[in-house]
Amino acid sequence: MKPVLALATLLFVPLLIGGSEAPPDYLARPVEYTADGLEYVDLELVLAVDVSSSIDEVEARRQREGHVAALADPEVISAIQGGGYGRIAVMYLEWADGDFQRVVAPWTVIATEGDARIFAASLATAPFISGRRTAIGAAIETSITLIEDNRFEGIRQVIDLSGDGPQNSGSSLSQARTRAETALITVNGLPIQSERQSPFRPSVNIDVADYFEKQVIAGPGAFISPTNEHEDFVDALKRKLIIEIAGLDPAQFLRRG
Repeated sequence: MKPVLALATLLFVPLLIGGSEAPPDYLARPVEYTADGLEYVDLELVLAVDVSSSIDEVEARRQREGHVAALADPEVISAIQGGGYGRIAVMYLEWADGDFQRVVAPWTVIATEGDARIFAASLATAPFISGRRTAIGAAIETSITLIEDNRFEGIRQVIDLSGDGPQNSGSSLSQARTRAETALITVNGLPIQSERQSPFRPSVNIDVADYFEKQVIAGPGAFISPTNEHEDFVDALKRKLIIEIAGLDPAQFLRRG
């Protein structure tokens, strides 16, 4: 698979700097399986999204819409189709307290824009439920289990964890990171540094990007793609997805842990 990943790098580096466009046509490749029936994909990706009390419903839905927009973007679809198998498996998890990890959209294979729209439909029909506290360790632990128990065999396994504050509840974050590293699962971060304050929600007074870089990300090639406001979420996520899907070196484009 190394030659394929090298080719993907050559094809998709220009996408990150405004070069090539996605190819207009795509011939779907046949699905391949392991001897025990697992479906081969280039990437198993858990989108783990913070819905603790510092995130209101408008922001949570904006995050859902941002993920859908990024996954359906022509450059992201092109990155997916340029992989060795031309497909990735994605699922969407919302998390907050130690006992609050909720699958909003189950594992879905994305190989085309149509597949991305199917994934979008799962998100659109799910109600919003908010938690209270921020249990990042529990979110990582649950995400690892979801990867280990699915029906896919990916070249890479990644947990995309977005949030706007530090851990303040739940199981050990350090132990969760160690488990991810042992399983060769990458935990990447999308820290959201929002300046908006509300008297009804707890304020966040730390550098969230610095916290995610030092305390959250883990595993092979882990990196953060920080955003200053929720409005920047789509662009940051799109860059992040292209790097992950195409197997690029994040050190060339983003800050890295």
